[in-house]
Formats: sequence, structure tokens, C-alpha cells
Amino acid sequence: MFKKIKYNLVLLVLIATINACDKKDTNFSVSSSDGHVTVKLINEKGKITYALFKDEKELIKSSEISILPYAHTEIKGTFLNSENKTWQPVWGQFSEVKNEYNELVLNLLIENVTAKLYVRVFNKGVGFRYELEDYKEGVEANFYCEYNLNNNDALYAPNGERSPLGPITIEKLTKLKKQPKLMTPLVVEKSEKNHLSILESDLYVAPEFGTIKFKFLKDKKALVSTNTTKLKGAKIKTPWRVILIEEQIGDLVTNTIPLNLATANQIEDASWIKPGKTLWDWRVHDYKTEDGFVYGINTESYVRFIDFAAEKGIEYFLIDANWFTKVTKGHFEITDKLDLEKVSNYAKESGVKLILYYDRHKGDYGDEGLFSYFKSLGMSGIKYGFMGNNVSFTSDAIQKSAKNHLLVNFHDSPVPFTGIERTFPNAITREYCHAQQDSRRAFTPESFIKMALINAIQGPLDMNNGNFDLIGINRGDRQKGPKKPNSYYATVVSEAARTLIIFSGLVCLPDAPEAYNKKSDLFEFIEKMPVGKWDESMVVNSKMDAYISTARRYKEEWFIGSVTNKQERTLDIDLDFLKDGKTYVVTYYEDTEETHGMKNPEAYQVRTGKVKKGDIIKAIMAPGGGHCMWIRPE
Repeated sequence: MFKKIKYNLVLLVLIATINACDKKDTNFSVSSSDGHVTVKLINEKGKITYALFKDEKELIKSSEISILPYAHTEIKGTFLNSENKTWQPVWGQFSEVKNEYNELVLNLLIENVTAKLYVRVFNKGVGFRYELEDYKEGVEANFYCEYNLNNNDALYAPNGERSPLGPITIEKLTKLKKQPKLMTPLVVEKSEKNHLSILESDLYVAPEFGTIKFKFLKDKKALVSTNTTKLKGAKIKTPWRVILIEEQIGDLVTNTIPLNLATANQIEDASWIKPGKTLWDWRVHDYKTEDGFVYGINTESYVRFIDFAAEKGIEYFLIDANWFTKVTKGHFEITDKLDLEKVSNYAKESGVKLILYYDRHKGDYGDEGLFSYFKSLGMSGIKYGFMGNNVSFTSDAIQKSAKNHLLVNFHDSPVPFTGIERTFPNAITREYCHAQQDSRRAFTPESFIKMALINAIQGPLDMNNGNFDLIGINRGDRQKGPKKPNSYYATVVSEAARTLIIFSGLVCLPDAPEAYNKKSDLFEFIEKMPVGKWDESMVVNSKMDAYISTARRYKEEWFIGSVTNKQERTLDIDLDFLKDGKTYVVTYYEDTEETHGMKNPEAYQVRTGKVKKGDIIKAIMAPGGGHCMWIRPE
């Protein structure tokens, strides 16, 4: 391994030296350690451009990159870095993450400002970052980056609480009168069978830049991203501008480059941070049990949730809105139907942790005392609603939560704070997507697959998958949706699979304990599934709008979930990732021949068998359906 690193470093030095001699310090090049990904940079007439290549194919043509608008840039020198290490996240899709890259650093003089441009090249992508010093306060900085793509390259993007945008070709963008609002992470589907994702990482070090903004420049026929701020202080770093490269679109979701570029863990003792599953009361209101009990916002309902969580080993119970009636500075008025102290004590005795919702629209308690107050109530986390897209405000909330040993779950169009779960692992999840049951026009089998392949690239998602009482929900039995009856298109098996496919540090289960008990053999898949403690994760099948299969390993056990769109489908699941010479027991959780995502959503079957490495499983799925497997050594 040492010889390989040394060889790559020597090669980089040679490339840089040859380019410098031949081109008079205007051309530079840096490649990944495996040699497949290359970034070439040119400084011409005071402007720096880059081009991105994979295996000598040009993925992004010559594109401008800058930090101070219209300023003349000189390259005063270069140096090279290389790293090949591993590190262990507190929780995540992997128990160990490899950080391997080659880096070219350009020492710049931009007008009278001293700067550095970092170009960090990984085997599966690249990151760009500027560092500035010796500037006058008040100078406007704009981290400007072009992406000169081919006309037939297609874009996909998140779309708030709607189905994601795309495909939109570059050629189509040139003809549109009104440009669509493009959000991070952008996905680029290229004709060369490569997929790119454009996003940013490590907003923590530079919240003043705000989140990345995209626009399309018709005159240049180029996509552009920007972050702007007024410079202050002695020195500043920008967030990392990131471009991921994968052949299969699903692999973008498990690409670890954004995590590698994020600031390392800032919590000295993170032993209190535990990922897990949580029950949730919000979507269960008005659910009537067979013994006549009706769920609501009250002590009796919450005791039932806590009992079920304790029985099934579910770590958390999340109490959502309306537990309070009014908020003023430093004071919550709690509904008289709820004895919150009794619920808190009962949960503690039962070994279940509580998470409590706060909605700034209902009144401003004041953030200085909010998190310590939640801690005083015995809470283990806060679900924060309506934060707004304010990076500094969000960063402060994460850090104040951490000081009070609170997990934090951001809702309602939060900041896509990619990589923050490494820096502050108490940032357990966020609703950077459309959660289920709010609007069926937006949440369909197709849009779920889109969100799983687009929105999920930016980090853990809180999507509230796992409804089992689909007939009752479609009938309109619930107080909280869906707004339109008979519009929920899914099968109970696809609901179980979705809880695995969407990665999160907190898997939020939205249905009633009784609904899960009625299908306890299917609920077993969710019950046995660890959350956020994965040793290994991979997307084994993926196609936009059509299907996705995800496999995750915990120790020697594998959990595999697949879903399809409204077309019935059979996918081959190749078990080549199992160990040689071992026999495994597998439990299948499947749609039946009678299952249908709208007409017969609750039909399913559970069976067991044995498998070994190299076996190919036929995952047969109904329209809107799914397929799950729990595999463990015999």
C-alpha cells in the first residue's frame, strides 16, 4: 500500500512539473489514486478553468471556477497532498470509511487577496474548496463554479414537498423561457452511462455562504452554482463543492466523499448518541382499536405507544405537535389532556427514550433556553419544525442540541446539511423530502424511487415509511391524512422495504401499535433491522422512476429491501456478497399473486429457506409492491 501511495505521489509531481515547464505554469493536472478520475486545470488571462475526466472521457468540459467576481487570478505556486486512511463514524451506512485521495493545492493571488484552491480527487469524485486571507472586510465573495455538460445530459433535482424534477436535458434548458428552481443534490444522467451528482459538503465551516444555488446560463449553455457572502474576519474557507461520479445511479447514495470532506466529529464523548427506530403519534390520531380505544394526544395513548416500543425493542417514541397549546418566551402551556411528567417517567421506567416536537410557528420560546428546557423534561431529542433554510441558525441549533445531549431531527424544508452527521452526529435525520401521507399526488411509487435516488444523496432522510393499515388509511380513518381518500398506492411489503431503503439515523414508524401487531410476522423485518449501525451498505439494483434494491449488513446478517413503481416486476438479487462456504437462513417477506398497490395492498406472505453465496433470488413484486429478505448464518 505504501509503495502505491509513493508511486502516485511521484506521478503527480512529475505531471505537475512537466505541465509547469511546458505551459509556463498555466496547465495543471491531478488524478485519483486508481488513475480513473482526472481534473485538468488551466489559468488563462487571469481565469481558472477545470475539466473533469473519467478514463479519458470528458464528463465536464472546460468550465470556469472562481471566488472573487471579475478579479484577475495569478498562480504563485502549487503543492501536492495524498492520503489513504480509514475512520469510524459514530453511526452510518458503514462502520468504517476509507478516505483516499490525491490533492493539488494552488497558491493564488486574486487581485491583492491571498488565496488557495484545493482540488481533491477521489476514486469516485472530486471536491473543490477556496481558502482566503489578507482581504478587506466587506468584500463580496462568490464561490462560482460552472458545469459545462453535453446537450443530451439529463438533470434531476429535489423539489421540496413535491415529486423531484427531471429528466430535464441541457438542450431543453436552453429553450425554456422560465428556468426551474434547481436544488441540491443535482443528479446528472449522462449518455456515456456515467452518473454525476453535484452538491456541497462541510457547510459547518462557512455557514455565512448559505446553501448552494443553481442557475443555467443560456449564453454559455452552462449550469452554474454559486454561494455568496460579505467577507469578514482574518481568514475564511468555503464549503466544498462536490462532484460525485458513479456508473450506477444507486451508488451515488452510498458514495462517502461528502462525509470524507466534512469536518471530523466535534463531540468529544458521543457515547450518548444512539441511532434507532421511533414510534410516532401524529398519523395515528383517531385510529380506533378493536377494544374501542381511540388514539389521540393524551396520556393513555402515549402509554400504549411506550408499552409497544418496550416490547419490540424500539428505542424511541416521538411526540409530535399539539402537546402544547401556546408558546411564549420561556414557557409552554401543555394541553390538559396530557400529563407529560407522567409520560416521561413511565418511558424512563420502560427503557424507552422520548423525542418532543417544537414548532416555531406556534410561538417563540427562545432558542437560548429551548434545548435545556427539553432536557429538563427528560427528553432525548427534539424534532424541530419550520426552521427555515438558514444555515447559521440551523448550525447553532445542532450545536446547542449537542450541548444538552439531544438528538435533533429537522423538518419542513430544512437545510440540506450534507456531512453534518459526521461533524455533529446528534443531527440524526431531516425531512429533506416529501414525507408520506401529506399529499398523495406527490408521494407515489415513482416519486419514492426518485427521492431514494436523488434526495437521499444529501444525507439521512426522515420520510415516515412503514404504514401497515393501508386500507384504513385509504378509507380516511385517520385525522391526519391522506387529504384525499383512496389515493395511497403501496403494499405493506413495500412499506417495510422502504424503511430499509431510505437511510436514516432515526427510522420513524408512523402507524399504530395494533396495526403492527396484526401483521407481526411482517413487522419482524422492521423489528430485527438495526438502524444506523450498518457495517456495509450497497444498492444492488436501481433505475430512476422504476425500481431500487438496497442491501445492508450488520455483523453477519443482511437485510435487503426492494420496491417497484406501479408496474409489477421481477428483479434478480445476486447474493454474491455472502461469504464462501456458508449456509444462511433467509426469511422472505413478499407480495402474493393477489397483491396490488391499490386494489389489494395488505396481502402478503412470509416464508423461510436457505441460501448461499452466488444464489440469485427472484424478487417478485406487485404493482406498487416490494420484497424483503432477512439473511443470517445458519
